[in-house]
Amino acid sequence: MNSDLDEQKGRPIQLTPVAPGVWLVILGGGVTVLGPLFGFLIGTVLGTERQTLGMSPIFLFLFLGFLVAGAGLGTAILGIRRNLRSRKTAAH
Repeated sequence: MNSDLDEQKGRPIQLTPVAPGVWLVILGGGVTVLGPLFGFLIGTVLGTERQTLGMSPIFLFLFLGFLVAGAGLGTAILGIRRNLRSRKTAAH
């Protein structure tokens, strides 16, 4: 074995945990931004020639993308709420 690998060199690293709710905010924000984009992309790929539920696929899937974005926004708001509540309990 190489003795150089066994020696501890450098500064010790101290990992700190992420505050509660941060991952929900990141995930919810990503879904909020990407939901309508993917809805428009899927609707564009399907084209405007055929009708789905009496609507163009672009409008239909863009609307579904906005619904997914709303769910993502709700997730982000829950993450913000969890983060603020954990800060309030930590301060007291």
